[in-house]
Amino acid sequence: MPEGHTIRRLARSHSRRFRGREVAVSSPQGRFTAGAELVDGRVLRSVDAHGKHLFHVYEPDLVVHVHLGLYGKFSLVTTPDDGVPAPVGQVRMRMVGDSHYADLRGATACEVLTEGEVEALHERLGADPLRPDADPEQAWQRISRSRSPVATLLMDQAVIAGVGNVYRAEVLFRHGLDPLTPGRDLGRERFDAVWADLVDLLTDGVRRGSIDTLRPDHTELRCSHGPRVRHTPACGRPVYVYRRAGLPCLLCGTEVVRRTHAARNLFWCPTCQDAA
Repeated sequence: MPEGHTIRRLARSHSRRFRGREVAVSSPQGRFTAGAELVDGRVLRSVDAHGKHLFHVYEPDLVVHVHLGLYGKFSLVTTPDDGVPAPVGQVRMRMVGDSHYADLRGATACEVLTEGEVEALHERLGADPLRPDADPEQAWQRISRSRSPVATLLMDQAVIAGVGNVYRAEVLFRHGLDPLTPGRDLGRERFDAVWADLVDLLTDGVRRGSIDTLRPDHTELRCSHGPRVRHTPACGRPVYVYRRAGLPCLLCGTEVVRRTHAARNLFWCPTCQDAA
């Protein structure tokens, strides 16, 4: 599932190409026809992101809310000289502007909401490390009172919005945290350090368009220990433990372990992240 940095990049990209212009909106697949008709031809006022949720705000007061889920894709293409081509595959929503078009496929949610409904959705979501209005105190209050493992809390979008499986595994490793540590045992100092690190990591992800969690003094480890990881370039995904189960930890050599936790794969080093 795309994590918060991907959705933030989509928001910025769509804002650059469509904001302040009339946008033709359609649903070639047919599943969003009624919603598309409501916003078709309206001016796109702004584009926003909160965690894994994307919001297209159309004048005067309608919002298209998109959640990509596990399989959603939102392509953005420069319109060729001979015009916008016919849609290919199951395109839930197509946006056509002056010089670009965008096709949405496979999203979990694609719906028109009122501004009041959007505000209610924002209130249900936790603090997003990429938003300037994020309040980490909100997340700390939830975590500090919880018996749930910190691995669970980091993936709870009502606690911290935008963190997915990769950032969860990596930030826990970077701070030497046992994933099963109860939230109430985390401590404010460690929480503040984790929050600040999430802000930096997600911001870097927006800039790069990819996830790279190795600290600057560990860049020489990129090509070390084991085969390339699937779907990654050059020397493999630049991460410490995510999808490295069975391979030696880049720092201590202990075998990275994996277990199913809350229906998702969880990766960690039992030595570098020792509860003791």
